[in-house]
Amino acid sequence: MTTAMITHSDCLSHVTPTGHPEQVARLERVLAALQGRALEQVEAPLGRIEDLRLCHPQAHIDHIRAAEPDEGTVQIDPDTWMSPGSVDAALRGVGGALAAVDMVLAGKAANAFVATRPPGHHAETEKTMGFCLFGTVAIAARHAMERHGLSRVAVVDFDVHHGNGTQDLLWSEARSLFISSHQYPLWPGTGPVSDTGAHGNVINLPLDPGTNGEAFRAAYEETVFPALDAFAPELLLISAGFDAHHDDPLAGLRLTEDDFAWVTGRLCDLADTHCSGRVVSCLEGGYDLDALASSAAAHVDVLIARGA
Repeated sequence: MTTAMITHSDCLSHVTPTGHPEQVARLERVLAALQGRALEQVEAPLGRIEDLRLCHPQAHIDHIRAAEPDEGTVQIDPDTWMSPGSVDAALRGVGGALAAVDMVLAGKAANAFVATRPPGHHAETEKTMGFCLFGTVAIAARHAMERHGLSRVAVVDFDVHHGNGTQDLLWSEARSLFISSHQYPLWPGTGPVSDTGAHGNVINLPLDPGTNGEAFRAAYEETVFPALDAFAPELLLISAGFDAHHDDPLAGLRLTEDDFAWVTGRLCDLADTHCSGRVVSCLEGGYDLDALASSAAAHVDVLIARGA
């Protein structure tokens, strides 16, 4: 089988002010870095209202739709901006993640990478945050559980910032296991070890500023992989943020492309053991354009090799 790459040009229509780190060029550079690779390219469908309602109340959905401007850009929280086209961009992310889950569970792809923006892992149940409008990966997890009947879905988030939105959306979901590694302390200030979910289904792995690849790998070997092994997921979702790279301007971890390739390979090992290699990865953060492009390519190269 092949690795699917799911994306859409609508995600380039979500425009932020000049100098904002979550910029159109992020996705442009990722897509350019992946050109020529052995990927099955799929156009992301629009997510539907009923998809969003797997995690968000109608009032939140209505608020986001009403906030989209007819022209220019508008700030909707301290970090998040919208422009004409932002809603469709976010809906492509949701639709793309759900399509990826469908493809992988149907055996139409070995695994998948969803290359869309804006990111999603900071969006809480009724709150936009950190460049995020809707909780893309959490919605994909609920889709797998509610519509495909899965009883164990794991989400691993290695973005440098805590996935507070995914944690919020899956806090009471006993069929899920959410694991986040993140620099701590760092914005958004959440993600202590003591946050464990309503059913012991949340694991937070705070990392000290300056943590390098060796310490990152040791932490994953000690905490993340044993927890995943015990949970035995039927599907593994990845929130793939690359802002833990040592060149990223928004944080202070010291990872390299080799570290992202390593963690991807080890997660694929666990997926091979428990769920026939079924992995869906969704792009989250990463704000140094060169580091983002090379790290995403290293991540996807592993998916391609493992899915062949």
